[in-house]
Amino acid sequence: MCSSVSVCVFVREFASVCERLAVCLSVCEPVCVCVPTMPLPVPDVPASRRLTLDCRFLLDHRVGRGVCGCCGALRPRYKRLVDNIFPEDPEDGLVKANMEKLTFYALSAPEKLDRIGAYLSERLSRDVARHRYGYVCIAMEALDQLLMACHCQSINLFVESFLKMVRKLLEADKPNLQILGTNSFVKFANIEEDTASYHRSYDFFVSRFSEMCHSSYEDPDIRTKIRMAGINGLQGVVRKTVNDDLQSNIWDPQHMDKIVPSLLFNLQSGEGTESRSPSPLQASEKEKESPAELTERCFRELLGRAAYGNIKNAVTPVLMHLDNHSLWEGKTFAVRCFKIIMYSIQSQHSHLVIQQLLGHLDANSKNSATVRAGIVEVLLEAAAIASSGSVGPTVLEVFNTLLRQLRLSVDYELTGSYDASGNIGIKIIKTHEERQLQEAVIRTIGSFANTLPTYQRSEVMLFIMGKIPVPGVHPALTNAGSGGCEGTRMIQIMLLKSLVQVTTGFQTTNMLTALPNSFLEPLLSFSLMEDPEVRLLVLTILLSVIDRHDNTPKFSSISIISDISVLKLKVDKCSRQDNLFMKKHAQQLYRHIYLACKEQSSGPQHFETLYTLLALISMELANEEVVVDLIRLALALQELAQTNEESLSVYNRCAVHALSAAYLNLICQLTTVPTFCQHIHEVIEMRQKEVPFLLPEDVFIENPKLPASLEKLEGDVLFQQSKITEVLGGSGYNTDRLATPYIPQFTDEDRLSKRKSIGETISLQVEVESRNSPEKEERTPAEEITFETLKNAIGKYPSARYHS
Repeated sequence: MCSSVSVCVFVREFASVCERLAVCLSVCEPVCVCVPTMPLPVPDVPASRRLTLDCRFLLDHRVGRGVCGCCGALRPRYKRLVDNIFPEDPEDGLVKANMEKLTFYALSAPEKLDRIGAYLSERLSRDVARHRYGYVCIAMEALDQLLMACHCQSINLFVESFLKMVRKLLEADKPNLQILGTNSFVKFANIEEDTASYHRSYDFFVSRFSEMCHSSYEDPDIRTKIRMAGINGLQGVVRKTVNDDLQSNIWDPQHMDKIVPSLLFNLQSGEGTESRSPSPLQASEKEKESPAELTERCFRELLGRAAYGNIKNAVTPVLMHLDNHSLWEGKTFAVRCFKIIMYSIQSQHSHLVIQQLLGHLDANSKNSATVRAGIVEVLLEAAAIASSGSVGPTVLEVFNTLLRQLRLSVDYELTGSYDASGNIGIKIIKTHEERQLQEAVIRTIGSFANTLPTYQRSEVMLFIMGKIPVPGVHPALTNAGSGGCEGTRMIQIMLLKSLVQVTTGFQTTNMLTALPNSFLEPLLSFSLMEDPEVRLLVLTILLSVIDRHDNTPKFSSISIISDISVLKLKVDKCSRQDNLFMKKHAQQLYRHIYLACKEQSSGPQHFETLYTLLALISMELANEEVVVDLIRLALALQELAQTNEESLSVYNRCAVHALSAAYLNLICQLTTVPTFCQHIHEVIEMRQKEVPFLLPEDVFIENPKLPASLEKLEGDVLFQQSKITEVLGGSGYNTDRLATPYIPQFTDEDRLSKRKSIGETISLQVEVESRNSPEKEERTPAEEITFETLKNAIGKYPSARYHS
């Protein structure tokens, strides 16, 4: 009875198993069936019971102990398709026909993609562990093809398996596996996914690819391949994440601090090879694919994708890398890096890079002069590349930073220490390095100014002028900490040189706005300084502002030009604004030209610049009245040299005579009055015969031949005021003004001259000349206004304050 019952139980269970098995076989996708090797029969387990257990093991996919076997007919279809793409010999490569079947199956049943990926991942992990690298390559090739073919909503789960396999390869010690994994990741990075991923992370890949960029593998060829793979990998990460809002922000400092230094490391390592390369045309294909060039392309792409808010995070690691590896001092690599940055980012973001460089310059204020000079040199190149107006909204702040650095450099040079307390010995100050820095800052100021429109450049000119220290007005500059008078002088020269750079190439149609009172008056006051270098810089600034047709180079030297048509001068009719400017400021200009000729310390450069200034005024700002005044000024200069009331040296007297002759020769040809020209040419010819040392060709040379003393000249070697008045009066010029000798006025500007004592400065009175009244008339002294005078005036008209 017992045995029959057990048999019935066995039959029922076996029938149930067969029924379940039939259902499995009837579907298109059989369940995986593994036939395990069961443990040896245990005596207390009946045979029927063991058969039942074996069947349950088959259906439950449980693997028992022992040797695994396979029943192909019972394996899932996706596994059979995956297995079929692997040949018996891995050298035969991927079985393409079976790969097409697998691809078609994946496209037909996209819900199976995740299982296909998991199974491929399982096989690849097993092959890597068993060092069966041929099958590893086949598995990755299959994954790549599936990724390229499938763009369904289920691809996210498949990608997770793919990235898991790539990570497995990147963690391997074999360089070939690392390169294989990188290549697959790059292919994946170029795929645009239809669906977003909320949980995918690329942190590991950023770290691993950055490590590969710094590879120190012994074999140089393999090391190059690994580094290039790392660069390609970083490029892939950027492409995959930069436009995906759901991914962790690749622009975060934690990522940029790894990506950017890795790229710069390879960019720097390729500098030596690039310098040895004769030309790009002669370079081989291998050299074209160098890590440095690949890095540059990757770096440009990274920066090109940077939005407004990401520029800072991309540039900061560059600054840190240059600091940590002392690359500012060499300048070349730093300049190259920022050229790449400026050309790669969007033009409207250029000012952000410049602001970061300026901030970095301030942060390194107490660093060595070579480091600061390197940063300034980079700023110079960046400003040259930046588009117009890219300095940003805080234009004056840019120039304020540069001027502050200029002044700090002067202080360091004078005190010999970076410590404000004067504790020498902290760092050794090298004067020549500070001078190089100062020149670099001045060039950079000019470079920034060239990117500005005219109205902003005028603001910068006023801003710099306000920074120039004036003796007596800035008493703090005379303290010992700033080097006293020498410190003031150096700062004046540096700031005036900066103004020269800013005004170079300055173009304006309205001189009233280009040279307002707030700029012109302090500028001209510096022409009264004793320092000849300061006076020369002032004259150079005036030339730059007045010259609107690039005529300055045509008057680079003083000479007697018989026919000025060879100069091809550009002369325009004087505008109404120019006439207003000359009415307001002409006497100031004439006066400072006259006083500059009286300076004992004036040299050939000063006289050449004064000649150019007179010529430019004649062509840019001259009307009939101005021409008359300029001729009077030239005759007054001749009289100054003739009477020698200022006790000028023989050379200065001859130079003033030569200047007067050269200018009258020019102005007579500009007026085109034949009799005027005839008189001037007659005097010049007479001088050539009798007193050649009064002409510029014999004065403004290296070794002029001058007499020991210069007696008072008479006769035909002098230009006659009466004769000139007669010939110009016949041509319609104002004979009254011509007959009136020019006499310069003394104004309150003389208080800024160091020649004057304090007592003399206080005693100077302000005299305002009326252009319509003859200058030789007697001037009545201005009535002194006192408290009593005002009191009497108010008492005389008591009702005025009510009726007004």
